[in-house]
Amino acid sequence: MSIQDFLIPLLAASVIAGTPILYAALGEVITERAGIINLGVEGIMLVGAVTGFMAAVSTSNPWIGLLVSMAAGGAIAVIHAFLTITLRANQVVSGLALTIFGTGFSGYLGKAYIGIPVPKPFDVVPLGPLADIPFIGPVFFQHDALVYISYALVILIWYFMFHTRPGLNLRALGENPAAMDALGLNVFALRYIYVITGGALGGIGGAYLSLAYAPSWLENMTAGRGWIAVALVIFALWNPWRALLGAYLFGGIDALGFRLQVLGIQMSPFFLKMLPYLFTVIILVFVVARQKGRLTAPGALGLAYDREER
Repeated sequence: MSIQDFLIPLLAASVIAGTPILYAALGEVITERAGIINLGVEGIMLVGAVTGFMAAVSTSNPWIGLLVSMAAGGAIAVIHAFLTITLRANQVVSGLALTIFGTGFSGYLGKAYIGIPVPKPFDVVPLGPLADIPFIGPVFFQHDALVYISYALVILIWYFMFHTRPGLNLRALGENPAAMDALGLNVFALRYIYVITGGALGGIGGAYLSLAYAPSWLENMTAGRGWIAVALVIFALWNPWRALLGAYLFGGIDALGFRLQVLGIQMSPFFLKMLPYLFTVIILVFVVARQKGRLTAPGALGLAYDREER
């Protein structure tokens, strides 16, 4: 087997394995840029996965399943928004509760769907002439539609955040909400919008798992990917492009474990399953050390805003 024969399938698998994490990480980037920490991403992804799967099975249409997963992810995020923005509850505690709720609720909803296949999952659709480009084509342009949508989302979110006035407002919202309030912008409404948007993207990440990556439903099928997405936001320094890089790095380590087994390399399967998470911890330590403990997090991240305290 040549290096190219090994590398191309590995990189293509990295893109596929990293896509659900990328969606969730993009949602968390938006949420945290607005000043709200959401540690409920794992629960949101699970609810998105099961509701999208249920809708796709019922309608035989994966796109309807995708829309339902977005709505479900957004609805779960509303709970977090209400607790942390309206009631000014502790954001960490609310997020952890959301993960516990999402895990249990998804298991309850999906109990009758275990073992049922998706009538029509998202199929691979080569992207025209781009799919025929040597090396690059098989790696990036021979996937399903949700992978291509994730490419576009990274570009759109990056452009929105750094090249538009509303994007400037979003970044300012996470830095100094009092200043935004003084300018006449509704801090509470904007934070609600961005938290719900982040939840909807997390729902898509879950739907990708159950409708494309492994078209089926299994309890806890996210296997910690929501937590990885939260960690990757720190690695990404709240930047969409770095989130894409981090998601594909995680996907690559995940895919590498399977490739090593295929090559007959004798390694413990438990160690191979642990590799992506170990790699994530190492990367985070490296990033924090390089920043010398001074991460460029939004200044008001995790702080409840009260107009009376301005």
